Amino acid sequence: MADIAGEIEALELRLIRAWLAGDASEAKKLLARDFMAMIGTLPPQLLDRPSFLAGIERGFVCTRFAFHEVFVRQHGKSAWFVGGAELELGLGAKVWSGPSLVTGLWRKGAIGGWKLTDRSLARIDGNEGLAGAVKRLQLWK
Repeated sequence: MADIAGEIEALELRLIRAWLAGDASEAKKLLARDFMAMIGTLPPQLLDRPSFLAGIERGFVCTRFAFHEVFVRQHGKSAWFVGGAELELGLGAKVWSGPSLVTGLWRKGAIGGWKLTDRSLARIDGNEGLAGAVKRLQLWK
């Protein structure tokens, strides 16, 4: 079995680099036709594939990113990507930056390989007390 984690991580990097470059045509190659993105604003907003790609071309920019911890888990013909990241996004004069959670559901098709079907972008709460409280819930330690 191929290293799915490495393959998905490489696809994630390819997609983010396309976004950094403002290259909607490269991003389009990686997105499923039924792609949907949930942007963690208040209230959360959804972007379908055409809207997300148009956003890349019209000013929804990613100007900086760095993945920190990443996790990939395969489920049959799908793979779930979760990554802690440092992101800087812009939309017009509005800038959204800081620690973020990036998730993606990748689905492998018979033709065309892996495609991203779902994406979520959300800021991470920096409350150290909350992280510690959640960690204490972990039963596997």
